[in-house]
Amino acid sequence: MNTALIPVDYPQPGPHGAACDTRLAWARVPPDPSPAERAMLKDRIKHLLKARDAVMVSHFYVHPDLQDLAEETGGIVSDSLEMARFGRDHPAGTLVVSGVRFMGETAKMLSPDKRVLMPDLDATCSLDLGCPVAPFSAFCDAHPDRTVVVYANTSAAVKARADWVVTSSCALEIVAALHASGQKILWGPDRHLGDYVRRQTGADMVSWNGACIVHDEFQALELALLKGEHPGARVLVHPESPADVIALADAVGSTSAILQAAAHTDAAVFIVATDAGLLHKLRTLNPDKTFLAAPTAGNGATCKSCAHCPWMSMNGLAGVAVALESGSGEVHLDAALGQRARRPVDRMLAFTAGLRAGQAPGALVEGLGAV
Repeated sequence: MNTALIPVDYPQPGPHGAACDTRLAWARVPPDPSPAERAMLKDRIKHLLKARDAVMVSHFYVHPDLQDLAEETGGIVSDSLEMARFGRDHPAGTLVVSGVRFMGETAKMLSPDKRVLMPDLDATCSLDLGCPVAPFSAFCDAHPDRTVVVYANTSAAVKARADWVVTSSCALEIVAALHASGQKILWGPDRHLGDYVRRQTGADMVSWNGACIVHDEFQALELALLKGEHPGARVLVHPESPADVIALADAVGSTSAILQAAAHTDAAVFIVATDAGLLHKLRTLNPDKTFLAAPTAGNGATCKSCAHCPWMSMNGLAGVAVALESGSGEVHLDAALGQRARRPVDRMLAFTAGLRAGQAPGALVEGLGAV
């Protein structure tokens, strides 16, 4: 299969100006199948899912083919928090995770006895690449009085160094509860999300200096101009975006929150500042509404991501079929590391389950501190 190899030139500054260099990163994007190939691959995957006792778990940012096929076959399309819950609770013995590597690792740590396959194990994340465990651990060691809270977009090794893992859908609630209990926070790795959480909660936070290659590119000036061209449009923004972009938003939140805002806001046009992969689900669920991608740094040579993660693009139907047929793309995780990394993830899942059950955030933080 011929694939396009895309270099990703995206150096990220670390703490105190030290660089966590990701300039050698690359993405290998498979070609789009023809209509006949697409139909054949979908039929083949449906057969293999049954034969291998497998279920598909797809992120909102992967190709629409993988989103649609997951739902057609009893799997799920969701954000990373729901992917983690679904994979853990589903009876299938094999999970096919269409997303980026940290999602496959998280699925494996929550389901160590299950086989976890990915269409391409090299699909990574700029936040993960920009937060290597050794310098991050040194950063933590320099602040021993702080509770370490890391975003889900990190390696298993970084999660193992953390006290709590959060996603964008629960970060505010967890940090607010930790702050209310008197804890100071060390946050990593996304500086924009961390700054948003700090502003919203008032928590005492120091932050690792990382960013998402997609959300970091959204531009406030161009967004304001586009909003001026569509005066009735509502702006939906993911909190991994820069603060001046967030300031223009009508709603700020995770992918799930953006979906809810689009469904329940009385507007005909929306400008969406998150990965363009979410537009497929937004348009499917709201066929009577118009969704526009928020502008990034530019087009062509000046556009690093063009509002779509190059590593999410590495997921394709052919990769799913090959993984199911041959067992390639299997996620392996050291058992001891997986157990350590699972503890802060289990805290997150128990906290969010407790909130849904009506428990007080403060009591949850206190009760989960010894997990």
